[in-house]
Amino acid sequence: MKNSIKIISFITILCTVYWSFTSLLPSETDKENIPLTEFSTDRALVHLKEITKKPHYVGTEEHTKVRKYLVAELEKLGLVVEVQSHVAMNKKWRGVVKAKNILAKIKGTESGKALVLLSHYDSSVHSSYGASDAGSGIVTILETVRAFITSGKQPKNDIIILLTDAEEIGLLGAVAFVNYHKWADNVGLVLNLEARGSGGPSYMLLETNGGNKKLINAFKQAKPNFPVGNSLMYSIYKMLPNDTDLTVFREDANLNGFNFAFIDDHYDYHTSQDTYENLDRNTLKQQGDYLTTMLNYFAFSDLESLDAGTDDVYFSLQKIGLITYPFSWSFALFFIALALFLVITFYGVQKRKLTTPAMFGGFIPFLSALIINVLIAVFGWKLILLIHPQYKDILQNFTYNGHWYILGFVSVSLGITFWVYKRYFIKYSAENLIVAPIFVWGILNFLIVLYLKGSSFFVLPIYFALTILFLLVKQRAKNQLLIYTLLSIPTLLVFVPLIKMFPVGLGLKMLGISSFFVVFIFGLFVPVFKAWGRTAFFSRMFLFLGLSSLIYASFTSNYTTERKQPVSLNYILDVDNQKAYFASYDKKVNSYTKPYLGENPSKGSFEKETSNSKYQTKYNLYKPVNLIELNSPTIEILKDTIVGENRLIDLTITPQRKTNRLELIAKNTIHFSSFTINGEALKSKNKVVLDTEKSKNIMTYYITEEKEVLNVSFSVPKEEQPEILLFDIAYDLFTNKKLHIAPRKDSTLFPKPFVVNDATIIKKSIQF
Repeated sequence: MKNSIKIISFITILCTVYWSFTSLLPSETDKENIPLTEFSTDRALVHLKEITKKPHYVGTEEHTKVRKYLVAELEKLGLVVEVQSHVAMNKKWRGVVKAKNILAKIKGTESGKALVLLSHYDSSVHSSYGASDAGSGIVTILETVRAFITSGKQPKNDIIILLTDAEEIGLLGAVAFVNYHKWADNVGLVLNLEARGSGGPSYMLLETNGGNKKLINAFKQAKPNFPVGNSLMYSIYKMLPNDTDLTVFREDANLNGFNFAFIDDHYDYHTSQDTYENLDRNTLKQQGDYLTTMLNYFAFSDLESLDAGTDDVYFSLQKIGLITYPFSWSFALFFIALALFLVITFYGVQKRKLTTPAMFGGFIPFLSALIINVLIAVFGWKLILLIHPQYKDILQNFTYNGHWYILGFVSVSLGITFWVYKRYFIKYSAENLIVAPIFVWGILNFLIVLYLKGSSFFVLPIYFALTILFLLVKQRAKNQLLIYTLLSIPTLLVFVPLIKMFPVGLGLKMLGISSFFVVFIFGLFVPVFKAWGRTAFFSRMFLFLGLSSLIYASFTSNYTTERKQPVSLNYILDVDNQKAYFASYDKKVNSYTKPYLGENPSKGSFEKETSNSKYQTKYNLYKPVNLIELNSPTIEILKDTIVGENRLIDLTITPQRKTNRLELIAKNTIHFSSFTINGEALKSKNKVVLDTEKSKNIMTYYITEEKEVLNVSFSVPKEEQPEILLFDIAYDLFTNKKLHIAPRKDSTLFPKPFVVNDATIIKKSIQF
């Protein structure tokens, strides 16, 4: 009987952990003959296949084709479609473009605030097919709107369909709409669909300048079938530099909104592997569920009063939904838990179930396991990077076999924790061993209520652990192991997914956090693991599983046709010094770059100033080569004069070839008191509207039309001497007949994302 109960307990824990992951996504596929009034992933995929045939970044012919296709599809639904064309500039992301947004409106029956359905139709520069980011959002909107219109429902609020342009180069379509379109003045709420990978659960994230309470309550009332999110993510998201189009609505117009974004399979993000085939169909179905339920709720809800002065703590629980309570409860819940801990501990001491030496002894295995496992994860990953330096090629910091590394380090952490606890399970009782983990969880929660209230749901596992402690010191229940196992389920469902979420979302350098959570969760349920017995067996089992996973990951570390190596090559012409180079961001040469860089290229960079990139990546390899004639842009200084304390400069830059982008890079620190490009001026309440103290990138202009000219006007303090470089960039490395560069023939290679790639670059000083 005892063995049967142990087996039931083990299977229950195992199934709970498995279900904590699998239940985050819908598992069923589309059934045949889904009614036209409902969302269908199959119907959405028809659009996705059409708009992801080729990369469609801003300025390309394919980008125009995608825009025309989307306009036509919206018109088929009986909507009047507008293409908003406006020059937009983003100071934070230093980008400028003439954005072309696609807009349509379903007229509401009342004159209240409008609901915006938002996603962007441009793909990342310059090789991504944009299936997930954000083709998935575009087709989800198309299919959801089609189903809504087919249902014959008449919304109370106006429904604005906004498919923005130029998100990937600085959220510029959103800037154009929010600041220059008349509809923006009447927006009440925004629903934005995004992606930072090609699969996994889609998380609900909020954008608000106030409290989230009313937004969270509304989200619950909308009743999505597969809600995933928690206020820890909400708090972390607000601290991270990553922005979406929705950020522009919040920052520029003080508007509230929801982001629905998936982040797994991060290695596909912004690459040529972001394809129709690689998009997770269940993830798309979840996006459809989010938007369908949100649209059907907010189309008929009051959008005038979603601002709140208070925040709610929230977390999702599988099949139950969102559980919420006010931030103001955080201190009360913590102090109640503290009081219960003291009372139960005192009660246990009185009953002689708890002793001071044994309780203090419980800190030894818990803290030892915590320190050992975190150190192994942190330094183990650094060791793996030394063994497999090719992983550094993947700028997303999440390798193709990253899930195996998560499984490996988590399993090793479990094995070590069982091993550390082995002698203490014999030496001390379960009630004495659980005191230390509860105490340390209490310290963590005290810090949380002071500095990160969004995480204050971390107090809830303490209550389950205190219940176990109380039962242990009061009396031995007949079926105690089953009771303790059942009490572990809520904690496992909420916290086990976090073990995977951190390294998936923030990179494998976060494996230490995964190990941290493993030990913390283990500590609260030592009575369960102690009751299982056979601690040495479980230690060996998890160590074997962990080491096997790490070995398997190591054997699958090579690049393949399905798991390609990101590589790069550019040709740079330095007009001022009459020198030219082939240059690469790669750590070492490969079959693609070797013919141009040679066997032993120079290491490092030949220049301090390089083209702007997301991670400020620098060239690692270069080789001087013969100059070829590239048509250099003409620069004409129209005005250079001093007025008062400022020096006013106007200039015109005219490309002399088919250029994709023009970058202005500062060689020194410049403080601009005004800055205008093609009539679009930066606005600021400060005297300095733009400076180059932290970033030398002044601004990047993306060319979308033939014979486009760049007109720049700015003012600087008269004592400053601006030193500015112009980078004229064209993605024509393979088509430039003077270079004769062969495209990548090796099927295991693809263009490195997040950097300028496959380009010829003309570098030229602007002389004032």
